[in-house]
Amino acid sequence: MAGHSKWANIKRQKARVDAVKGKVFARISREIIVAARSGVPDPAGNFQLRTAIEKAKAASIPNENIERAIAKGAGLAGGSSELEAIRYEGYGVGGVAILIEALTDNRNRAAADLREAFSKNGGNLGETGCVGWMFDHKGVCTVRGPIDEEQLFEASLEAEAESYDLILIDEDTEGAEVFTSVPNLEKLADVLKQTGFAVLQSENRWIPSNIVEIDNPEKARLLIKLMDALEDLDDVQSVTANFEMTDELMSSIMI
Repeated sequence: MAGHSKWANIKRQKARVDAVKGKVFARISREIIVAARSGVPDPAGNFQLRTAIEKAKAASIPNENIERAIAKGAGLAGGSSELEAIRYEGYGVGGVAILIEALTDNRNRAAADLREAFSKNGGNLGETGCVGWMFDHKGVCTVRGPIDEEQLFEASLEAEAESYDLILIDEDTEGAEVFTSVPNLEKLADVLKQTGFAVLQSENRWIPSNIVEIDNPEKARLLIKLMDALEDLDDVQSVTANFEMTDELMSSIMI
C-alpha cells in the first residue's frame, strides 16, 4: 500500500529511538543465551546463534558481553540459563491484534506485567490462540541495496523463497525483505550471501494476514504507547501488530 506504514516500517522508525534506551543489549543477549542453550554453543554449527551474534555486533554489543551470554546459554556460567520462551496474545484499541514473544525466568511476573501494560493503554491481554490465527510465522532476510531486482528474483527462486518486498532501509538506502518458510531461513540467507547480497538480518517474524487501517490520531497514539509499554518490559523480546497508518500520521505522533 503506497503511502502507508506497515508494522515493519513502524518498527524501523521506533528502533532509532529504542536503540538509545539500553534495552537492545539485554534483548539480544537473551537471544544469544537461548540460542546457545538450544544447540551447540558454536556459531559455526548453530544458525540461530550465528544470527543472534550478527545482530549483537550490528548493535555494537561488546565481544565480552556476547561471549558471556554464550557461556550462560551453554551452562558454563550462572544466572539466566533457565529462560523460557512464551508467546502471549492480546488486543489494542480498534481491535488491533498483537503478538508478544517473551523470554522469562518467571512466567507469572511476565503475564502480570503484560496485563498491566495492556490495561493501562486501552488494550486487553487475551487467551492463547485468540489472535495467533491472524499471523503466519515466516523466515525473513533483510538485504541492503542497491538492489538488482532480476538478480534478487533469481536468488529467491534458487533459495526456494516465497516472496520479496522492495523497501527503504532508511531515507537514503534501498533494500529488500525476502520471505520463506521458517525451516528454510538458513538456506535463504546462505544463497543470498553467496549471490553477493548484503544480508543485514535473518530472523523469524510473525506476518499479519489481515490489516487494520488506523486513521484516528488518538487511536494511533494509544497504539504506539501500548507498543512502547510492551517493548519496555524486561521479559519481552518482540511485539508484532496488524495495523497500518499513513506515513504522515506516523510522523505526527512520533514527534
